Amino acid sequence: MLVLTRKKNESIVINGDIEIVIVEIGDGKVKLGIKAPKNIEVHRREIYEAIQKENRKAANMQSIDFKVLKGILKNRNINGIMRLGIFIMGVFGWRILKKC
Repeated sequence: MLVLTRKKNESIVINGDIEIVIVEIGDGKVKLGIKAPKNIEVHRREIYEAIQKENRKAANMQSIDFKVLKGILKNRNINGIMRLGIFIMGVFGWRILKKC
């Protein structure tokens, strides 16, 4: 880990396009200003960890039984709109009722 000492209004540049500025120092806190390209996500650690936790939860959701879904979608007695609705429900992990 690189450790630097900075004063108010001094900055650190990372990779030529990210700048961290010391905006304020006091009361046991340091206020930082961060300038970064829009495609670079910048989060507080606790927010980043919450996002990662939610992403892991989403990745572990039950997978869709595509064989069952394919059979339902091929049923010629179901119209196009109904097929689309069933497909969307399957994609979002909602249970498809066996009998309507």
